[in-house]
Amino acid sequence: MSALGDDELSLVLKWVYDQNDRKSFSQVCKQWLRVEGLTRLSIRVLEPDLIPVFLPRFPNLLFFETQVFISNPHLEFVAKTCPKLQVLNLNLKKTLEEFEELDGNSGLEDVGNDGISALANGCPNLSKVLLRKRKNVANFAVISLAKLCRNLTTLDLGRCNLVDDRAVEAIGCSNSIRVLNFEACSLITDHGLAVLATGYISKTLKKLVLAECDRITDSGVSMLKHICCLEELNLAECGPKITDSGGLAVSSLSSLKKLNLGWLINLSDVTVIAIANNCVKLVSIDLTGCELVTGVGVRAFGNHGSLEYLVLASCYNICMNDLSIVVRCQSLRDIVLDKGLRMWIPMPMQVHISKFCQLHWR
Repeated sequence: MSALGDDELSLVLKWVYDQNDRKSFSQVCKQWLRVEGLTRLSIRVLEPDLIPVFLPRFPNLLFFETQVFISNPHLEFVAKTCPKLQVLNLNLKKTLEEFEELDGNSGLEDVGNDGISALANGCPNLSKVLLRKRKNVANFAVISLAKLCRNLTTLDLGRCNLVDDRAVEAIGCSNSIRVLNFEACSLITDHGLAVLATGYISKTLKKLVLAECDRITDSGVSMLKHICCLEELNLAECGPKITDSGGLAVSSLSSLKKLNLGWLINLSDVTVIAIANNCVKLVSIDLTGCELVTGVGVRAFGNHGSLEYLVLASCYNICMNDLSIVVRCQSLRDIVLDKGLRMWIPMPMQVHISKFCQLHWR
């Protein structure tokens, strides 16, 4: 086997998919160790402090992931060592505050603007960047990504609560981003939504998450109708400033397939009926906690041609007759009702609903 060159060994290793087998392969000899490192495309890091020790063996990585705290210097080292990176997954399981509450350790350092900016400069091929719950990530990091990573298609900034409209302005200039998550970025306002609706990104954006962005109002939401190819929109828990005025604007997005309007307490049947009539491609809608929605609005989905998933948890103004009509929707696969209604819906009716779709309680 010693006569085999690195190229031949690389071809052999392409057929080894199991990570344990790859590890065994790398332990045969120094040559096999080197080849395994050169052909490794993805890595999940559990101990960032060891990055300077092991990472130089993997210069061709395309996918880098860690769900633990990682410092700016460590990410700067990643940027220098792995310039071909395409996917960066730094989604954090627990925030620093949550971790300190459980562990009592307050000396942890986590990545911020410097580390992310170094990656944007050193890894221009990044296409997917996930930074959920990284509390130190702010505008400068996001602006660097938007300006330097021309192939960026997915950006998750969920719960990065230092991000505001200045970062959104840079993102709006992107002509490649398709998936954008601003969940709980509470500094974003109607101005940011207007930028998204009128910038280059409006031609490419397919999924937008604005859940818990409680500074936005009908004015900003109404601008979203200009995002011509939007397929998924999440406005859950955005607060009472979104009413039927914004809801009617959303209903004009004929390209929508998934819509979450959970806990928008000032949306009524007016919005729901408009959505049922205009969003003909809609597959999923979540109306959890929309307390003004009644059976009148829900019935509008009875003749919908594509709806598969309907969530009506914490919706109490719906009766059995309403349900018997909505389940006539031939495409409906799942319906979610509030568990508090379970005792009020006779078992024969529950059995009847189950003949048409899966009945879930929440």
